[in-house]
Amino acid sequence: MSITNELFNTVLRHASQEVSRKEFLSLAGRGLAVGVATSTLASCQDKSSAASAATTPTTGTPASQVDGSTIYTAPGGLQVPSSEAASPPAKVPADLSKPIELEAWKSDVDPQSGPVPTPLPPDKRVGYALVGLGHLTLEELLPAFGECKKSKPVALVSGSPEKLKKVAQQYGIKPDSCYSYQDYDKLKDNPEVQVIYIVLPNSMHAEYTIRGAQAGKHILCEKPMANSAAECEAMIAACKKANKKLMIAYRIQYEPYNRQVKEMVRGNKFGKPKYIEAQNSQSSANPDHWRHKKDLAGGGALPDIGLYCLNTSRFVLGTEPTEVFAYSHSTPGNPLFKEVEEAMSWQMRFPEGVIVNCITHYNTHDSRFYRVNTERGWLHLDNAYAYTGQQLQTSHAEGPAKMKTQVVLSEKNQFAAEMDHFSECVLENKEPHTPGEEGLQDQRIMEAIYQSAREGRPVKLQPVQGTDAFRGPEPKQA
Repeated sequence: MSITNELFNTVLRHASQEVSRKEFLSLAGRGLAVGVATSTLASCQDKSSAASAATTPTTGTPASQVDGSTIYTAPGGLQVPSSEAASPPAKVPADLSKPIELEAWKSDVDPQSGPVPTPLPPDKRVGYALVGLGHLTLEELLPAFGECKKSKPVALVSGSPEKLKKVAQQYGIKPDSCYSYQDYDKLKDNPEVQVIYIVLPNSMHAEYTIRGAQAGKHILCEKPMANSAAECEAMIAACKKANKKLMIAYRIQYEPYNRQVKEMVRGNKFGKPKYIEAQNSQSSANPDHWRHKKDLAGGGALPDIGLYCLNTSRFVLGTEPTEVFAYSHSTPGNPLFKEVEEAMSWQMRFPEGVIVNCITHYNTHDSRFYRVNTERGWLHLDNAYAYTGQQLQTSHAEGPAKMKTQVVLSEKNQFAAEMDHFSECVLENKEPHTPGEEGLQDQRIMEAIYQSAREGRPVKLQPVQGTDAFRGPEPKQA
């Protein structure tokens, strides 16, 4: 091979690499190298410029114009096809609360995607102080903030210094934002805290809601709202006096499957509703837990888990019961039920003749469902009151066929949904969907249920006109 050909081949082999000065000079001598390099390297520079131009990122390039014509050479010399970096066409609103609108790609044969997530920047989110570091806070609420778009934990209140310190370290809570119950009122001096979330035994809800409102904070309170209607009324009055919002944490009313049932029932999907069967049961084992102390819990299975049957029925129908009839039972000698009821079964009569049968139990394998029976079909939601795993099935007839349908929706974290709704209410200064009045109504009905069980007779309720009489505006779709 001639020296010139060898030089050209070497240069071509190294078209995208640097050719060493030593190699050039050893092949052709300085003069030839300069002459050949002048023309050959100029060609390489043209190739390099063309390659650089071809791989410059662009935006909005139509897919039909993007191909694999460019080449990427990986370390070691492996060459792979490459394409231009092209951003899909999108509408990008300046408003941080508005989602980016990407180009359509799915047909209407498949379920459509929801809007893309629109998390607020961390410094724009509503700050929460969580009061009580028990099962619900540690197992559900604090992890749920990871799925929130408008809420963040900024303070903790606990009676356990050891637990307080560890949890604060785990979730990035500043040491000076950790409080004991004795220091609770000092939350008023923490500007990062906009909402106090009360996650305490039921008997403590009223006191800590009232003190929290007096400290100038909005209140999100776990259900049941309190142990008596009088306590509920005092909580509502305190928040109104302080001009602060009060919301009760009815997570079911923000959960997609339960909301779907509500829409189908109120829209008469299979005709008017006629009766509902609802059950919420589980097994408990620790007689020393606060849920088995009447002074702390106010009752047993009814206010703790039976409340879901009561509140969800009211939510699905949108109307209020006019009469209740109930009976309760506790197994003699069982230490779990010395103070609170083991089981409660009750019936509610709603306007237009709708009957709701409910049962709750503290001493059976867990079972959480309801079925809405209508004129021309039924809707059955299994795991209805669980944190996850809802399964919705419907049934109706079409000619000779009995059609059963499984409705599948995207799951959303119920706790994140309810907290973000309240944060939205704080940010936009609007009434929560489940305000204190919603909790008060449930408490009044539960008191009538206990009265009926004691007296063995139906108990009339105060008539309530209209739909969603105790609820605020509908929450935005998550």
